[in-house]
Amino acid sequence: MIAPVAQGGSLRRIWGLMYRHLALYRRSWPRVLELMYWPVLQMVVWGFVTAYLAGVQQNAAPSGMSAPAGATIAAGVLLGGVLLWEVTLRSQMGFAISFLEEVWSRNLGHLFVSPLRPWELVAGLAAMSVLRTAIGVGAAMVLAFTLYGFGIWSMGPVLVAWMAALMAMGWSVALAVTALILRHGAGAEALAWGVMFGLAPFAAVFYPVAVLPGWLQPVALAIPAAHVFEGMRAALVDGRIAWDHLAWAVALDGVWLAGAAWVFLWQFHQARVRGALLNIGE
Repeated sequence: MIAPVAQGGSLRRIWGLMYRHLALYRRSWPRVLELMYWPVLQMVVWGFVTAYLAGVQQNAAPSGMSAPAGATIAAGVLLGGVLLWEVTLRSQMGFAISFLEEVWSRNLGHLFVSPLRPWELVAGLAAMSVLRTAIGVGAAMVLAFTLYGFGIWSMGPVLVAWMAALMAMGWSVALAVTALILRHGAGAEALAWGVMFGLAPFAAVFYPVAVLPGWLQPVALAIPAAHVFEGMRAALVDGRIAWDHLAWAVALDGVWLAGAAWVFLWQFHQARVRGALLNIGE
């Protein structure tokens, strides 16, 4: 009887943390708009870029010939890269910003006076990250299909696995960022917005890993997202599922999550010892 009661208590605490954030969005439409703003803006900009590139190829084609099929594939690869990278970015930022909401409101001390445990905090923040990502990226997907006729779901059910792998990478980076915030306070907050952009050049979002210099390719292949985008291009260009890249993405996600979780729990313990949970926003 003890285990079911404890599990039910954990679920209530996780839901309580989620409800605290959901109440903010329910009462503030600008917050909801902000979730969709950047993914939609990215899709509009990159959609125009792909339309321009397709037009250039059309003009370069001999008179009377249609635009090459390669232009359509290239447009799909670019738009697919934008959408899937937004999954990574929004999952990381959704997790980290939800944590920062607790810091800015000086609520961490209040949370951990309650029976809330660190893993329950992480679970609540991850659940909020899923909701934030679904709203933002969902709007961008609808826009991509409406304006440019690109449906990323054409990759089939494997798309769910690719998106899950990208979200797991986003959570691992977010855990590392929150650990730095616990250690360094407000001085590390900027990493919540900028750290993923530093990984983007090595994640092979818009180009194959083979384009990178030879000495950088092992670095790129150690990033889970690089395998996801290699798999995306295989699905869109060749129409095949790259199971090897999917396996590598899942395995690397496990390593990244385990390492980030260890760092987070260690810094959380240190913050408790120092009493930093009460004044981390100062």
